[in-house]
Amino acid sequence: MPKYSPSNLNPRSPLVLDTRDLPRRPGAMRTVKRVAPAPADLGVELIGVPEGADLDLDLRLESVSEGVLVSGTISGPVRGECGRCLREINDSMVVNVQELYAYEDSTTDSTTDEDEVGRMQGDLIDLEPALRDAVVLTLPTNPLCREDCPGLCPECGVHWDDLPVDHSHQQIDPRWAGLSQLNRTEE
Repeated sequence: MPKYSPSNLNPRSPLVLDTRDLPRRPGAMRTVKRVAPAPADLGVELIGVPEGADLDLDLRLESVSEGVLVSGTISGPVRGECGRCLREINDSMVVNVQELYAYEDSTTDSTTDEDEVGRMQGDLIDLEPALRDAVVLTLPTNPLCREDCPGLCPECGVHWDDLPVDHSHQQIDPRWAGLSQLNRTEE
């Protein structure tokens, strides 16, 4: 198993949690509430959290026999565009996070694959991978500005809400044009 060195993480980084003041005995707990800037590329193609936007972290760190269980919520703004009409979306999201971070040299090292469980680096926890997984899995791949968004007219590209009810691009075949007169009512 690879060994991790605490020098890989910056303890001052807002998404790095320091557990030095959390006793390493099961049941010990502390809470962390902070605002952290969103990392780059936190999202999917059409919607995501803007880089540097404020993320509110409301977390609980709990010592368990193999490591530290981090659970709580992360909330922040999301920006993107509607998958049907391309209008801008400005919304917010709240995601739940729950991740176990194993102590270095714990039995978890020999019983799990490297990517199954988060690993602590000394007393430090890198929250960014868990945050990224939680946010990206929560975001819709085809976001909508509203549930009943009608989208755009495929012919002219104008939003259906902005068009008159009788809007149509129907072209009558000249061979049948004479018959279309039969459908009209005399005034």
